[in-house]
Amino acid sequence: MSSPPPPRTRTAPRKRSRLRLPHGLRARLVGAFLLATAFGALLTAGLTFQQARSAILQRTQGSAVADLRGQLDSLAPGLAFPPTTKDLRDLALQLDQVGGHRSWRAAVSYQDAPLVSAAPGPAVPAPLRSEVTREGAAAYQRVEHDGRPWLALGMPVLYAQDTARTTGASPAAGRPGPSGLTVYVSFPLDDDRADIAALVTAAQAGAAPALALALVPALYAAGRILRPVRRLRGGAERLAAGELGTRLPAHGSDELASLTRSFNTMAETLERDDAELRRMEAGARRFASDVAHELRTPLAAMAAVTEVLDEDAASGVLPEDTADAVRLISEETRTLARMVEDLMEVSRFDAKAAPLHLEDVDLRTLVTKTLQLRGWAEDSRVRTDLKGALPVRVDPRRIDVILGNLIGNALRHGRPPVTLTARPHAGSTVITVTDHGSGIPADVLPHVFERFYKADAARTRSAGSGLGLAIARENALLHHATLVAGNTARGGAVFTLTLPPAPEEQP
Repeated sequence: MSSPPPPRTRTAPRKRSRLRLPHGLRARLVGAFLLATAFGALLTAGLTFQQARSAILQRTQGSAVADLRGQLDSLAPGLAFPPTTKDLRDLALQLDQVGGHRSWRAAVSYQDAPLVSAAPGPAVPAPLRSEVTREGAAAYQRVEHDGRPWLALGMPVLYAQDTARTTGASPAAGRPGPSGLTVYVSFPLDDDRADIAALVTAAQAGAAPALALALVPALYAAGRILRPVRRLRGGAERLAAGELGTRLPAHGSDELASLTRSFNTMAETLERDDAELRRMEAGARRFASDVAHELRTPLAAMAAVTEVLDEDAASGVLPEDTADAVRLISEETRTLARMVEDLMEVSRFDAKAAPLHLEDVDLRTLVTKTLQLRGWAEDSRVRTDLKGALPVRVDPRRIDVILGNLIGNALRHGRPPVTLTARPHAGSTVITVTDHGSGIPADVLPHVFERFYKADAARTRSAGSGLGLAIARENALLHHATLVAGNTARGGAVFTLTLPPAPEEQP
């Protein structure tokens, strides 16, 4: 029975360290500048190298042709025609001996016969022989032999036409003509290769300092280009912070200057629109405040009259139809009076004129009074969960407004039972009002505290003024408290009021 294989040990995957390259605009500009500099330097070096290489080879080829021609002018006149193979080998040997520092290898051919040489050397390329025969002039070709560059040179020997092949007279005595004799020499280009290698080394040695020197103007140019960009970023940040009077200096006529002018135009437009909106908002607030104040006095008189009429309707003095109409008018008058009071309260918040009168009270007592004042103390739809003493330092009237609005909103738009709980938490007091309705839609949640916000645009009239939650939040802010809306896990809406710890009294 074989033993089971040992369990494999899993090793945690090793995190690969990734090289983080700078990716800011400054790094990109410097990189682009260096790339452009490197490309220009390489292009210049390449063209210079090519021209220098061609000049070196042309110089070598020209001097070799001149040397060979001079040697042939000296040696060829003594050659008998038609030459024998021995004569050709002797001529090749003489040419090898006078090659000097070139150490060339000569080969001679007569009447396109096979080449005759005195010492082994690179094979003469067939294209070179064809070109010399076809053109009747000197030609050359670079070849590779034993891993070294060689230059193969071919040159036909010309004599005066009336003396060629017969007398061996001086070529100057008659018109030059082909003698049928062709000489080829091959020699290594070691010196030229060394010169070219020196050029490459010099180019490589100069590239690194050139790039290093190019870094200085690259950083300087990047700094000048980025300076207006940094100003634009700072200006945009100040605009975002509310400094709409921000303007930036625009110098020059380039694209960045144009962008700066566009920024200034945008800032001017924003400042003008903001001023117009503020003016319109102030006008709207002033109008609402004026209307509320103007309506308050006649509404007070109307309320007094409707109270008398309500008593008559309740006593049965009035006919039934008239009593119903009186009760309807009384209810609408009270609704209008509440709306006017809410508008005046909002006007006081906007004018920063809402006073805050703090008192040390027990939150349980405050909640009890709120429920009793609104007739919810014995209402089975409203429940409370208050355990232990909950001392708080608040403005009782404003906390009453907050709780009344939250519970009334839950009864109107949620589903009973509505539960009010209060617990101390980390020095604060957390009050929640929860209903069992369908909750607040996600797209409505960000707007529930906005004034006159209606989740359903088709619903044009409701029992509330549309200001209850907005007033509740303003009252919470007066206490430096927070009031947030959300949904419970079971779907009901929940409003959470968090009162901060009571401030310590100054001795």
